[in-house]
Amino acid sequence: QVQLVESGGGLVQAGGSLRLSCAASRSIFSFTAMGWYRQAPGKQRELVAEITRGGSPNYADSVKGRFTISRDNAKDTVYLEMNGLKPEDTAVYYCNAEDVVLRRSWGQGTQVTVSS
Repeated sequence: QVQLVESGGGLVQAGGSLRLSCAASRSIFSFTAMGWYRQAPGKQRELVAEITRGGSPNYADSVKGRFTISRDNAKDTVYLEMNGLKPEDTAVYYCNAEDVVLRRSWGQGTQVTVSS
């Protein structure tokens, strides 16, 4: 089991930016993919962005062109750069790690609130 610790959430105005960080307790090469999910009140948790062990990113259509996922292997950290934030981006954002048999680990989450 890996520990994932998110940071960087907060309150921002529409159009603003935030950078989320996810620090893992062991090498991120242990996982086939690292990603960010979000969950708004009354809604299902959804994939926001994912980066594979090979470095290929995937994005939800709703954030494509605005968010960028990246990683720093030396720091065992995954980042989510969020630009052009919209009120509908308001949610708790969770870091996720997926292993070779598709088991998932989750962080506690960090709140992102975008005011209009």
